[in-house]
Formats: sequence, structure tokens, C-alpha cells
Amino acid sequence: MRQVWSDERKFQIWLEIEVLACEAMAALGQIPKKDAEEIRNRARFSIPEILEIEKRTNHDVIAFLENVAASVGPAARWIHQGLTSSDILDTALAVQLTESAKILLDDLQKLRATIGNQARRFKMTPMIGRSHGIHAEPITFGLKLALMFDEFGRAEERLRQTNERVRVGKLSGAVGTHAYVDPAVERSVCEKLGLKPATISTQIVQRDRHAEFSTTLALIASSIDRWATEFRHLQRTEVLEVEEFFGEGQKGSSAMPHKRNPITGERLSGLARVIRGNSVTALENVALWHERDISHSSAERIILPDSCTLLDYMLVKLNELVEGLQVYPERMEQNLELTKGLYFSQAILLALTNAGMERKNAYEAVQRAAMKTWKGEGTFAENVKREPEIASRLSPAEIDRLCSLDIHFKHVDPTFKALGLD
Repeated sequence: MRQVWSDERKFQIWLEIEVLACEAMAALGQIPKKDAEEIRNRARFSIPEILEIEKRTNHDVIAFLENVAASVGPAARWIHQGLTSSDILDTALAVQLTESAKILLDDLQKLRATIGNQARRFKMTPMIGRSHGIHAEPITFGLKLALMFDEFGRAEERLRQTNERVRVGKLSGAVGTHAYVDPAVERSVCEKLGLKPATISTQIVQRDRHAEFSTTLALIASSIDRWATEFRHLQRTEVLEVEEFFGEGQKGSSAMPHKRNPITGERLSGLARVIRGNSVTALENVALWHERDISHSSAERIILPDSCTLLDYMLVKLNELVEGLQVYPERMEQNLELTKGLYFSQAILLALTNAGMERKNAYEAVQRAAMKTWKGEGTFAENVKREPEIASRLSPAEIDRLCSLDIHFKHVDPTFKALGLD
């Protein structure tokens, strides 16, 4: 990813755009073919020399053009013919964003493969599901990971879609009218670069495209944050159902030798804030003066490379986190047993209403049994059996059947199949 956003790669793309434009003009008979060939064969650039020229010109594209022209000779008069700086800048940016998206999509595919493997491994490992941070009803750790797999599938889908809208170049001149450059040149150059020509542009490609790209990266970063937060909560000492891998020789605290902290998850949550902040800047860049001003340019030179590079890093680190995740099924079982079966309350409630009991009365009867369990007066099943209104409608055997994990896990297989995880 660093290579995609390096000065070397940027100037390579700039040079290729200029050369392709000359070749397209030659094919249309607008410039001599031998000069286009000369430009292709001789055009070179030197980054130190470009930077030195830029000190004088205070204009990066002009500095680049002067440097390239020096390597070409007389035929260089055709370079940048009819073009404006943004023709080069925005078209090159589209190439860089497309190359970045390919890397990020590869990261997402690898991450989903890792998540899928872990989901299948823990497909039927029981654990308590939580709402408001409080024990709710049983799930499996595999289902939790299957949800993660599905979420990053949407991330992959969004990135593919937004990449199509940002994979757009333009060579339409100073205000987008193609006054001095034939639209055929634009089409030819974009096609050879793997881009689509903008249907219409001003001096620039419109920034709603780049804002969408940035917000898509922010959404993916937020999904990373969501799961980093999940694993951090599951690692809390009082929960300790999963734990980040802790290597030999690793240290958790300068003061407390016993500490094993979820540092990767915390790092990912922090970096997600940076990418979300960058997306706000991208949204601010949409509103520009008339056919173009330059207020977006300085910000994009920071937010786009940074967001792409950060997200690449974050996806790799999350993949490592999931792959090395320490999972403790025994602890999950212990936590399931903490509430002595209270999570079977809905099963009893539904059985009572199915047996003809009014829902309000059924709810209150089940709640009475549950409150006794909360106060430490036996298991939920025992207290349910002692409630006269419940016992009159449900047999002890039926209550035991209802207080079973099997009820909660009967649709796990179809869910995995629907996600392609079977």
C-alpha cells in the first residue's frame, strides 16, 4: 500500500497519462506519430530534480513537466497538449484509489476466510448472548463469528461498488469542455489505465465520488471497531471467554507484571476514529467553488493515502487477532451457568401461552420464578416447577424439555448454510 501512494508510483502514473495522451493524439493525426514514439521512448523523470524545480515554480505538475521535457527534447512540445493539471492529478488519483481498493479487497477476502474457519470450528460451542451487557439467551460462539463473517461480506460488497464510482478519470481540459482535447483522447487514455471516462466533469472529477470512497472506508473501519470492542469485552477478567494471543516474552504493563491486555483491539478502535474523522473531511471537500477550487487538494493528499494505508494495516491486524484468538469454551459454560437457567424464561412463557394462559398472567408467573432464582433460591427450572399456575399447565418433564439448549441451536445449521459456511 505504501508503494501505491509513494512519489515514485505517483509520477509513474503521471508520466503514463501524458504519454498515452500523446499516443492517442497521434492516432487521431493531431501530432506526428514519430514524436509520440520519441516521447514514449525517451520520457523520464527524476524525483530529486522535480522537487528542486518545484521550489522555484511552487507548482508540482509544472515542475514534473519541466523535468520530463528535459529528457525528451523537441518532441516534448506535445506533452500536456490541451490538458490541465487536474486531468493528470485526478486521473492518477483514480488509478491509485483503484489499486488501493484491490489491496483492501484482498485483505477482506483473507479476513473472511479466517473468520469462516473459526466460525466453523466453534459452530456449536455454547455461550450466553447478551443484550445491554446482561445475560439474555444462549447462542454459540460460531454464530457470533458467523455474524462477523456476514458483516465483512457487506464491507467487501460496498467497497466493490464504490470502487466502480471512483474508478473514473478525465482529460477534458480547464473547465471540462474538451475545448482543446478530443473526447477520444480521454476515452483512450482511461481505457488503457483501466478506468472509465467521466460522463461529464468540470476541471475536476466531482468529489462526491471520493467522499463515498472515504465513507466506505470509514464504515469498514467502524466494523473493525465493532468487533475489536466485542473481543475486548469478552476478554474482561469477569468474562474471559476469549483472549487476544499473548506471546512469550510479551509484557502487558510497566507497573503490573500480571497484566494481559487487549492491546490490538484497543489499537484498532483508536485507528477507526482517525478514518472516521478523515471521512468527515472528504464530505467537506464535496462543496467547491464553481468549476473548481483547490481547497480539497491539500486535505486529500493526507486523508486518502492515510485512510487506505491505515485500513490495510487494520484489516491485517484484525485477521491476525481472529486467527490467534484464544477461546475458552469451559469459561463460556461457566458463565452460562451463572444465572441457573434464567435464560429459559421465554421458552416457559411461550409454552404457557400456547397452553391457553393469558400472556400477562404467564409473564408474571414466569417472572416470579425468575426473581426467586435471582435471589439465590434454587435453579430456574426448580422454581418454575414450584409455581402453581405453571405446574398446572406444564409437566415436570415438559419443563425439563423446554429448559434445553437444543431449542436455541436448532437453526444453526441452516444459518451457516445460508452464509456459505456449511
